[in-house]
Amino acid sequence: MLDMVAVMDRLRRECPWDGKQTHESLVPYLLEEAYEVLETIEAGDYPALREELGDLLFQVVFHARVAQERADGFDIDDVAGGIVDKLVRRHPHVFADVEVADADEVNANWEAIKKAERAAKGKSSPLDGVPMGQPALSLVAQLLRRGGDHAEFTPEGSDLGKRLFALVREAQAAGLDPEAELRAVARAYKAHVVSVDGLDTRIEE
Repeated sequence: MLDMVAVMDRLRRECPWDGKQTHESLVPYLLEEAYEVLETIEAGDYPALREELGDLLFQVVFHARVAQERADGFDIDDVAGGIVDKLVRRHPHVFADVEVADADEVNANWEAIKKAERAAKGKSSPLDGVPMGQPALSLVAQLLRRGGDHAEFTPEGSDLGKRLFALVREAQAAGLDPEAELRAVARAYKAHVVSVDGLDTRIEE
């Protein structure tokens, strides 16, 4: 990690491309690297996973280095310290004298602690902090998870939109990730098209 930070410092100072990047300009690369990590996991390509995790980690280090230059900024140590503090705070059954019976109780405690943290920041809604720019299926799934007593409410919208919303709710009730389920079908579709197109090409030749 120290070597990576040192390399990033030098790139920021000496490389014309790295030196001009901003948080905003780096967003596409952050998303791309995250999806590449996801793809290696879904493919079971664990040797490639190490490299893709490194690429994703580099994006975190890059953003921290950019932030370090602001008057109100932070560095990678602040990022690491913040997540350590959060994990310790949200795992009192590990780091404090709190007993839990099972994973469900751990999850309930986690949500209760998050709710208290939101309240301390003046955020009253459980939907505060949900990133609305994420893919629609995962967005609806997260909103439904956090919706609590409103989980059965169906909002207004087109018939298609409401049917898709209902399908996400159905997937959650079955314990499934709608994004993962649709991606699996998408991969099967791609494999079919590639296979048929390849066969047609061979026939033509």
